[in-house]
Order: sequence, then C-alpha cells, then structure tokens
Amino acid sequence: MTMDTKEKVKAEIEDLRKQIEEHNYRYYVLNTPTITDEQYDKLMQRLIELENKYPEFKSPTSPSQRVGGAVQEGFKEVKHIVPMLSLDNVFDETSLIDFDRRVKQALGTLDVEYVLEPKIDGLAVSLVYENGMFVRGATRGDGSVGEDVTQNLKTIRSIPLALDYKNMLEVRGEVYMTKDTFVKLNKERKEEGEPVFANPRNAAAGGLRQLDPKITAKRSLNIFVYGVGHIENSDISTHFDMLMWLKELGFPVNTDITKLKGIKGVLERIADWQHKRFDLPYMIDGLVVKVNSLEYQRILGNTAKSPRWAIAYKFPAEKKQTVVQDIEITVGRTGVLTPTAILKPVEIAGSIVKRAVLHNEDIIKQKDIKIGDTVWVHKAGDVIPEIIEVVKDKRNGTERDFVLPKKCPVCGEAVIRLKGEVATRCVNISCSARTKESILHFISRPAMNIKGLGERTVDNLLKKGLIKDAADLYALKFEQLVNLERMGEKSANNLLKAIEDSKTRPLHNLIFALGIRHIGQTAAKKLAEHFKSIDKLAKATQEELTSIPEIGDKMAESIVSWFDDKSNRNFLERLRRAGVAMESKEEAKSSLLKGKSFVLTGKLESFSRTQAQELIESLGGKVSSQVSKRTDYVVAGKDPGSKLERAKKLGVKIIDEDEFKNMILMR
Repeated sequence: MTMDTKEKVKAEIEDLRKQIEEHNYRYYVLNTPTITDEQYDKLMQRLIELENKYPEFKSPTSPSQRVGGAVQEGFKEVKHIVPMLSLDNVFDETSLIDFDRRVKQALGTLDVEYVLEPKIDGLAVSLVYENGMFVRGATRGDGSVGEDVTQNLKTIRSIPLALDYKNMLEVRGEVYMTKDTFVKLNKERKEEGEPVFANPRNAAAGGLRQLDPKITAKRSLNIFVYGVGHIENSDISTHFDMLMWLKELGFPVNTDITKLKGIKGVLERIADWQHKRFDLPYMIDGLVVKVNSLEYQRILGNTAKSPRWAIAYKFPAEKKQTVVQDIEITVGRTGVLTPTAILKPVEIAGSIVKRAVLHNEDIIKQKDIKIGDTVWVHKAGDVIPEIIEVVKDKRNGTERDFVLPKKCPVCGEAVIRLKGEVATRCVNISCSARTKESILHFISRPAMNIKGLGERTVDNLLKKGLIKDAADLYALKFEQLVNLERMGEKSANNLLKAIEDSKTRPLHNLIFALGIRHIGQTAAKKLAEHFKSIDKLAKATQEELTSIPEIGDKMAESIVSWFDDKSNRNFLERLRRAGVAMESKEEAKSSLLKGKSFVLTGKLESFSRTQAQELIESLGGKVSSQVSKRTDYVVAGKDPGSKLERAKKLGVKIIDEDEFKNMILMR
C-alpha cells in the first residue's frame, strides 16, 4: 500500500467516525436524527470494513467499539476517585423548607440559588476520562467501590468515547430505560415465557450489570449526566454552568433542569411537576434540589453518606384501592396463556385503569389474589398497572380462587407447562388465538407493515374464512374485501396496495415477521446482514448461528427448530409464490447475472476491462476469454476483434455497451 493510499484510508476512517458520532449525538441526545437507520447502518458497516482491513487504524474510541465482543468472567472492583454519595430524601414541603433553613444557617446568607433536576429512576454510574478518552465506567456499588462496567457502558451510544478536553475528568450520570422500551421488553419476555421486570429501573440495572455486553446492547439503555465527581483545572463556579459545559462537550444533559432563586421558586415548580412527570418518556420518582454555587457546596460539605448541599424530594407513591371483578385468559402467538385482572375502573397517575396483567399463575399464588378481592393498585414505572397487594381485611367470604384452565380457553386443546418455565402454553399450533396473534405480529409496523389492516379486519377475515394464516393475505381479492364490515372501495384498494407494497420489505422485517421464538428486531437484522437470504438462513446449522454476534444458544435452537417444521416451510413457500422478497436487496442484485457467461471484446467507454469483469462477477456472472456455444452474451465495445465474428457464426447474442449498462442496472 502506498503512503497516499494509507492517508486516504485514514482520512476516510476519521471522517466516518466523526459522522457516526455526530449522528449518535443527534439521535440519542438531541432526539433530532437527520438520517435513516439504514443510512446509519451503512456508515457503520463501512467503518467496520475499513478497520478490519486496516487494523493499524483501529482505536478504542471508535464508535465501532461500542458493543463489546468478549464475555467477561466477572466484574472487577473499581475504587471511585471521589466517593459516590447517596442523597437524603424528603417527602413533603415542610421538610424541604427545613433543608433550605439549614443551608442558609450554615452559609450565613439568605441569598441561595438552587438548581432543580428531575430525579431519574435508574442506576448511578461514574465515567472516567483521561487524555480526552473514556477509559473506565463503574456502578456506584457501596459508594467507595463499584463494579467495572466499561464495556457495557460503551453500548450506550449517547456516552461520548472521546472528548475535546484532555485533563482528568470523572462524570456522574444515571443510566435509565425509557417507558416505551420497558413496555416492549416486558411484552417480549412475557411472550417467551420469561419473568418480566417490575419497573424500568430494574430492567436498566439488570441490563447494565450483564457479563455479556451484547445483552446490554439489546436493552437500548440511555443516560443523563447530572454532575462531576472530579475535575482538574476548572474555573467553572456554578453547578448549572458545569452542566452546560458538559452538554457542550457532548454529554446528554436533561433539558428540564432549571435554575431558581430561593426555596419559594423550588416549591412552585414542584407543584407543576406533580402531573408533568406522567408525560415524560422516562420514569422519575422525584426531584433533586442542589445548591448552585460550587463554593457554597464546598463549604456545606458532606455527611458520611450524603451531601449537605443537595436533597431529593420524593413524589408520594400514587396507589389506589379497587376490586378484582374477574380474571381473564388471553392466548399469545407462541401459545402463552396470560391471566389479566379485570378491575373496577379507577384513576391512577392520570388515566383510568381497568385491567392489570398478572403474567402467570405463580404471581397470582404468591400475592394470593382471588376474584372479588379488594386490592391496592399502582402503575409500575408510571406505566403498567400492577396489583401491589390484597387488602385481606376486606374479604367477606364471597371471594373465589382462580384456577388456570387445563385446556386452552380458545381451542380446547391441552395446555402444558415445561420444566423451568413460568409460562403455561397451548401446544396447538392451529389454535385460532395463536393464529390471530401471529397475523397481527406479521402485519405490524416492525414486521411487514401492512397499513389499514387492524385487529377488527383480521377478525372479520378469519370469521369469514377468507384467511387461515398470514400467507393468505396475499391471495385476497377486491371483491372479497369490499363487502367486509367498515370496508368501502377506497379502503379495499388501499389495503390491497399495502399488501402489495409489503412484498418488497427488507429481509430483516420478513425474518421478524415470521415470529420465530426469541428472535426480536435486533436479532432479525443481524441474521439478515449475515445470511442475505431466507434460503441461506434456513440451511444454517446451530454452530454457524451461534458464531454470529448477539445470537445465543436459545435463539439458534429456536431458528433451527422453526425451519425444521414442515408447516413453517410450506408457509414460507406460499409467501415466495405470492412474490414476497426472500433475500436482501444486495443479495438480489448479486444474483442478477447468476449462471450467465460473458465475453468482452473491444474498448468500453465507461469501464476498463478489469472493472467490467469484476462487475459481472459481483452480480453472479462469469467472464470467459473465448467465445463458445455456451457463451450467453458478447459485450462489444469500440473496435471489436475476431471474437465478434465468432459470436456471429455461433449465433451468440451480441450487446453493445449501452445494452450492457441497462442489463446491470436491472432490479
């Protein structure tokens, strides 16, 4: 490699890293993405390709290094540079006013400025930077010693790996999970028969403290930075200015932080937050009040456990009593039976609650829930209605025990509970409830995205016998749809167009749509990137599957089992006959000239001879130096030689350069 080539490669790598980090910042910090996921993935793939080809340019701060590869044997202990203290809590305004009184008394002044911050309900961490590079991340632990979770923290893309600041810096932050991610994660775990998380904080903490960073990466964690533990050579004088400086460096800082004069302003804002908190995309369990002046913080100091210059005002837990009127069973697409409590409607955290999922039989027994019980209910993580406990003093003897049925409530077939699982399942793959849920999964936005096909229409199609599974959707006719309830001519045409459009969905959407157990959206993308086609995926062995990052033993077993099932293979074949794309666009293009033999003769204007040959081979074709009866095409450029005459004698098809270009641009 020449020096010029090396410099060009290095420049491209640096430019790619800069672009990717900018897009990470826009997406994860500013929430204003400027490119699509597909465009982002292409940038990342190109970077990884170059770094693998030119390892001398690899860097620990590259965005490609965010997802760690090796499984750690255990967490190492990390001694914090400055102890990570916990906050004292108050639960009413009187206690908050008392905190303000102590601060003023200790400082000998009546003029105190405060900073008010949302108290994110997550996991506190420390981020250490040396010479501008992220070198170590740790959990709080006991305050003095935490766990080294550096590789896991690198999976959080809002954490900068490199800074435009070369002095020693230790930043403090709170790792959290959004409400939407929490709901999605629990839904997937419930469907797979795995224990669900109680709240977003537990899910975030469990995700960060994984020995395998690839598992952490799947949890889609995020972070808000809330302060500095240690900094060298800083002339910043207030906490608020410090946060703004951290924001300029590229750290994610909460936008709801406010600077207030005196405790009166704090109390006024707290009143606003009582209801505002329910509208946030993440969970907070209170507000943090901090003295703004860093000099005042130094004077006030700390106790053995907590800073004297900060306090956490905790929101009162909102829970209410209601009655369990019944317990219903729903059957999911993998056959899991899920009990749900039907509640007497009650308003909690800003909305009316009528149902609370009980997840499985064990939870009902542990909490001793009976039909007719009066119960305490709250929203776990401000999101999911949950029965906390039974008010047993209110039992009057009319309450009834709940018994999980021995047969599926939908199809009447036997249900089983496998050893080691908390879920009870219907084993009948033809169960109408499983069929309906499978279809709803298939048409959902992350899957085949068939717009205009809602649950009610799916019910109607199933009841009328127009479909038996998702593959039947591609055989629907206008005449069948237009007579359905709530389906006019325009709606019918729109639905048929949406069904037709779904045939060209990317491969990863199809893989996800198949509903293979344990295979979520992230895994589907990895499989699509690796195999490029359904046929190659279908032939994959368990060993080949587990060699792919993020595909574990359970997932590999599930994939092999799915493709071994004859009914699943028949389902796929029906999709193929309907015209559903079974390979990635890159794979489809690479087989465009598959099996075709070419001979090149004469000078081409748009390509060198080598470029034309490489292009044909990249599209699946072959290039020969001699014309024979087995030659499919002779590409004739300017001043062709004797090969052209031989092609004419043998009757081989001759095309010029324009025809050749049209051929390779086919899709």
